[in-house]
Amino acid sequence: MSVISVSQAAVLGVVEGLTEFLPVSSTGHLKITEGLMNIPVDDNAVVGFTAVIQVGAIAAVLVYFFKDIVRFATAWGRGIAHREQRHHHDYKFAWWVIYATIPIVIVGLAAKPLVEGPLASLWVVAGSLIVGSGFMWVADQMGRHKRGEDEVTFKDAMIVGCSQILALLFPGFSRSGATISTALIRDLDRVAATRLSFFLGIPALTGAGLYELKDALGTGAGAAPLAVGTVVSFVVAYASIAWLLKFVAKHSFSAFVIYRIVIGLLLFGLLAAGVLNA
Repeated sequence: MSVISVSQAAVLGVVEGLTEFLPVSSTGHLKITEGLMNIPVDDNAVVGFTAVIQVGAIAAVLVYFFKDIVRFATAWGRGIAHREQRHHHDYKFAWWVIYATIPIVIVGLAAKPLVEGPLASLWVVAGSLIVGSGFMWVADQMGRHKRGEDEVTFKDAMIVGCSQILALLFPGFSRSGATISTALIRDLDRVAATRLSFFLGIPALTGAGLYELKDALGTGAGAAPLAVGTVVSFVVAYASIAWLLKFVAKHSFSAFVIYRIVIGLLLFGLLAAGVLNA
């Protein structure tokens, strides 16, 4: 019998889809939800299940930005084939995304024992949620929000790409939160910062998802729960991406800052009470 029921898989799919791309930390939310549903968070089947349903959320961002991905890939291909096409911003941007992904790949491989060991503690997640909230608030206040997507530079891409390392080393910081905040500090407007976060996340999340998927399959989570969790994650993630881009066009990130602090404090409380195992 699977350690996760179909109904629990649906709930976790919703949580994964909602939080993977919002700047609130999917790791913290999934662990809290699993603990409240009395799911053994350190069970290999549960860890594998989480890795598999994340692929659903990754698929959602690939589908949502399919036209953009095709545009960048086409420009990149044309630039490779024809020198005169290499002045095009889309060609340059495609290379920048590739270059900006290299640092997190290097650190991810080098720091794997730490990331899967002491840094995986939920105490770290709780602390990172709160510290990351402060970083996001400062970034939103500091940023002048004056540059659009067409004004993104190689320096912007590299700095924002490197900020993904914060979320890798300190789960709970949130990859979206780290990258969006860093882009805001670079004076990108909120929509441009959010879209840049998504584009830089596509290769990093896809690579990580496939890397984890090979180890996650066959862990005993059950075919039906895996299927339900993945499909639900895809649908909810797609909707959350669309909502976030509309939200940031008219609002600041203050609501996310407050929410993250509340979740961080809640997680501290659950850990201190013994409801969750760090």
